[in-house]
Amino acid sequence: MSGTLNKVMLIGHLGDEVKMHYFEGGGSIGRFPIATNETYTNKSTGERVTNTDWHNIVVRNKAAEICEKYLSKGDKVYVEGRLKNRQWQGEDGNTRYSTEVHVQDFTFLTTKKEGMQNNGGAAPSQQKPVSTESRTPSKSSAPVSQEDDDDLPF
Repeated sequence: MSGTLNKVMLIGHLGDEVKMHYFEGGGSIGRFPIATNETYTNKSTGERVTNTDWHNIVVRNKAAEICEKYLSKGDKVYVEGRLKNRQWQGEDGNTRYSTEVHVQDFTFLTTKKEGMQNNGGAAPSQQKPVSTESRTPSKSSAPVSQEDDDDLPF
């Protein structure tokens, strides 16, 4: 096969609130960290060891606004996207590097707000994936009004 693949799938907990940045053209970007854990038993000591990895997540435009509205620190989320490496000049003059996951699809697995709405933590309803890819409406679809904006698919 001559093609390449750059795909990341993570299930983890938000380590902080979604930080939003808005641009003049109306676009927006949301950034937040996700923690994933690996747990194993040390064979020599019998002790359970947990290693946590932190991942920088980037979501754009409408998907970023949805994440900001519904996610908060500690919520569990599934994200799927591509790895991107970024480089910039720090205030001290040193070159800095960062690896980010640019999200294409995501699913909220648990949210604190949802738990409060479900009578104090009842089992959440089945979640549907949300795609950040824009879809062109078919000719037969009706225009979306502002009122329909809050009717999210999850």
